[in-house]
Amino acid sequence: MDQLSIIWQGLPSLLSGTLVTLNLTFYFLALGFILGIILALGRVYGPSYVKILIILPFERFFRAVPELVLLFLFYFGSSFFHINISAFIAAVLAMGFRSAAYQAQIFRGAILSIGEDQMKAARSLGMNTLQSIRFVILPQALRLSIPSWANEYAVVLKDSSLAYAVGVTELLRQGRYIVARTFGNALLVYTVCALIYFILVFAGNQVLKHLEEKYKIPGYEFKQRREQSVLERI
Repeated sequence: MDQLSIIWQGLPSLLSGTLVTLNLTFYFLALGFILGIILALGRVYGPSYVKILIILPFERFFRAVPELVLLFLFYFGSSFFHINISAFIAAVLAMGFRSAAYQAQIFRGAILSIGEDQMKAARSLGMNTLQSIRFVILPQALRLSIPSWANEYAVVLKDSSLAYAVGVTELLRQGRYIVARTFGNALLVYTVCALIYFILVFAGNQVLKHLEEKYKIPGYEFKQRREQSVLERI
């Protein structure tokens, strides 16, 4: 069978796998975003025991354990607790929690780079702590987090290919099926998969770059981003 014919006939399968990859990426980032903000706020504004609980059991664990091990722990470990979850859900939980540990650092650095004076100013206007965070701190922190969050998007999208290991039929597994079914050129099939990943990463980063340019404040970004990058490493 002609190599180009193999790709053409397998294109619907690759596109189906791409859709699953995009779904995985969306859920990884969404779960990581929600938990990441909560963890970041807990580390900045929470009491000491909350900070310790966030840093040691959660952030350190999910940042230290390899992604593939996390996938196996959630997928095969769920049966130990007599819980039946699908491979897709196991992947979302494992990679979403891992993304949360990294996004928490991104948001924490952004929040700390804003400075305490804005919190004091909001409180002086009659806002309570929650209102100050919601209407003053978080909008600025989210805007400052866009460049780092773009990197997280690229990392999470590429890491979604690891869901192949627990049986999720995403882009890479669809490519493997095409090779096995047609005895085709594996290099060509995986090159097409690599091209699809490249397009997804490039397109996503361009969208986030556009958002960054749209919401940036001239003359204000450099100092804030420098402080944020330092604080993310702490």
